[in-house]
Amino acid sequence: MTTTTSRSLAIAAKGLAKAYCDKTVLDGIDLAVPTGSVFALLGPNGAGKTTVVKILSTLITADGGQAQVAGHDVATSPDGVRAAIGVTGQFSAVDGLITGEENMLLMAGLHHLSRGEGRRVAAELLERFDLVEAAKKPVSTYSGGMRRRLDIAMTLVGSPRIIFLDEPTTGLDPRSRHTMWGIIRELVSDGVTVFLTTQYLEEADELADRIAVLNDGRIAAAGSAGELKRLIPGGHVRLRFTDPAAYQSAAVALREVTRDDEALSLQIPSDGSQRELRAVLDWLDSAGIEADELTVHTPDLDDVFFALTGGTNQPKTNQPKTNQPKTNQPKEGVR
Repeated sequence: MTTTTSRSLAIAAKGLAKAYCDKTVLDGIDLAVPTGSVFALLGPNGAGKTTVVKILSTLITADGGQAQVAGHDVATSPDGVRAAIGVTGQFSAVDGLITGEENMLLMAGLHHLSRGEGRRVAAELLERFDLVEAAKKPVSTYSGGMRRRLDIAMTLVGSPRIIFLDEPTTGLDPRSRHTMWGIIRELVSDGVTVFLTTQYLEEADELADRIAVLNDGRIAAAGSAGELKRLIPGGHVRLRFTDPAAYQSAAVALREVTRDDEALSLQIPSDGSQRELRAVLDWLDSAGIEADELTVHTPDLDDVFFALTGGTNQPKTNQPKTNQPKTNQPKEGVR
């Protein structure tokens, strides 16, 4: 089993701590973000996600611990960190009184690009983010999705290798959100590392290679989406019948089954694996019993989040999620 070395990490933090007055916001957290990956930080409101971003991007200092970003220590080499990163905050930083192109050229000037180089970079990014037609229009006329795309385009003017996106799709409609997801995937395919905070659990599930759940100032759990889901019990197979006799036969014969006599349905504990699903189907065939509907429930990030953060909306194991395609409606759970 290989281990991730510090050289292969875009971001590494050990024991980060931060307090405001008598309130502890971060209580010694560790982070490891591999280069060229998407890392998502989840947590309830006030968990300290934005504080982590501010420390790692050198906007504020930590009270304790160490952190390296792009190989530079955030405390002793902040200029090195700033030269390697781009930051897009929760709220758009674009100027609504000038055009999109003028915003881009302003950012190019801040990066000390020559006039010719600045215009070239601005034109390329406006085209990449599908903003050419709107480039000459005031940003005040842009939709939320267009403003967000412009915001990220401005972040890329300096060609950062690490980008912090603090809730980049908050307030966007589902179509704009999916467009933003495509942009993030393109960035990573170009070798950029993305550190993402999000209030959409589905977003982390779709994008992140690794996820950390921040709660009460500590990392409650970290891993891939699949690894986190396996931490939570409650997976099951649900069988539904229309024939009462078939339902009764199955209910009597099966062990560890939860009955719903009104709905004529049975729940069988399962990890959702192909092996366990095949065993259920083989048993039904051998018993000559035909179920009218079979659905599989496996814990999702909603279940993980509520279990790890002590949320009031605990996972509902008696309401299985089917294996039907996901809709475009976001799951709003954290901020």
